[in-house]
Amino acid sequence: MSIDSGNRWCIRKSILGLGLLLISLLALAGCSDPQKSAATEKPAAVHIDDGEECHVCGMVITGFPGPKGEVITEKNQQVHKFCSTRDMFSWVLQPENIKRDHTLYVHDMAQSEWDSPLDTALIDARKAFYVIGSERMGAMGPTLASFADSKAADGFATQFGGQVKAFADIIMSDLNAASPAAMEH
Repeated sequence: MSIDSGNRWCIRKSILGLGLLLISLLALAGCSDPQKSAATEKPAAVHIDDGEECHVCGMVITGFPGPKGEVITEKNQQVHKFCSTRDMFSWVLQPENIKRDHTLYVHDMAQSEWDSPLDTALIDARKAFYVIGSERMGAMGPTLASFADSKAADGFATQFGGQVKAFADIIMSDLNAASPAAMEH
């Protein structure tokens, strides 16, 4: 083997190695899911229109007091609207939904009137604080008052009774305890 053919062989081996490295890097780049990075951006809250019905109970959502809820499903971005935070939690806490990364919205009652919550006051439900067992009634009776700020939730609880909890701490039995009488036991 001459020196020239040896150099050519080394050059070919180097080019082949670089080509394999480039293919590997492109393959790794292809593994990053562009839909997943787009999914990290939460979909925006959707306006609750007159006449829309609650996903759980079928009751008309608007025209009733208290905070409402909204879920946008993680995979197909289907919007489910709820006449109360209590109904939203009863759906979210079901075994088939509890581990899902749905986008959730509730009204910040510090930014809205109790009798007529504004959709401009919809906040991330997972970051909200909730008052369970207050004397304030929602669309179907007792509900969970929702707030963006824990101090606002504490102030509401001081004025209207109840216990403040973060989203992650709410369990199904809290929905049954959402009435003032149940909180006393």
